[in-house]
Amino acid sequence: MKIQTFFDKDTFTLTYLVFDEVTKDAVIIDPVYNFDYASGALTTEQVQALTEFLNKNQLKLHYILETHAHADHLTSSQLLKEAFPPSKVAISKKIKIVQETFKPVFNLPVSFPTDGSQFDKLIEDNEEFAAGSLIIRAIPTPGHTPACLSYLINKEAVFTGDALFMPDYGTGRCDFPKGDAKTLYQSITKGLYSLPENTRVFVGHDYQPNGRELKFESTISEEKLSNKQLNANMSQSEFVNMRETRDKTLSAPRLLLPSLQVNIRAGALPEKDFNGKVYLKIPLKIK
Repeated sequence: MKIQTFFDKDTFTLTYLVFDEVTKDAVIIDPVYNFDYASGALTTEQVQALTEFLNKNQLKLHYILETHAHADHLTSSQLLKEAFPPSKVAISKKIKIVQETFKPVFNLPVSFPTDGSQFDKLIEDNEEFAAGSLIIRAIPTPGHTPACLSYLINKEAVFTGDALFMPDYGTGRCDFPKGDAKTLYQSITKGLYSLPENTRVFVGHDYQPNGRELKFESTISEEKLSNKQLNANMSQSEFVNMRETRDKTLSAPRLLLPSLQVNIRAGALPEKDFNGKVYLKIPLKIK
């Protein structure tokens, strides 16, 4: 099994292309749709890089896997699905909770479905499924959002999304709607930390603390030993106090509002307005 990494510097997002060199079976995890908020311009630099790699290596893309509905970047899953049929876009079945939560926030029409039907596959907690020769187990890791999944592939590498980051950075925040620090503690200590010590860990973001070079891979052993926010010896109360205190100091992600409107639609853009243009809503808080 091979893992190719793509890093989006603008959002500090890691996208992974996991593939079998022999069978050519492949999946993509958390792809980015490049977005310039100031101009509203959507561009496809990362999609092009992924496409070139897939074509060059003659890979068969089975799934575009979302670890959750991201609040910091737009997903390019629909572009990749269209470019590589019959690939499918998949996410936790609990995306329904996220859709129900944000439908009123953006005053979406009554007709907007909150049953997850925008996605091709809704994944059950702990479900095991195949992408050709790749065997994927979906480990529920809620807490950052209620619909977070980590993907364990071929029992050797786990892709943790925003649940668990590099040891020198810590864990995901828990102050989004339906987020919960106690839940994240249990997800990591009872879920991820129960995996074999040598399991490779690939994180969803790297914010390069103190200006260090990009890092995106650790092991379960390393995380349990030295994760600065949640090592194996930390109690739930310690973690919850730390996480909730820190989260109160954090600003909303820069792309929170545009990202969620696209990502709860499985990467599809809103329908065109009468003038043929596509618009995103920005709800204002007038004080």
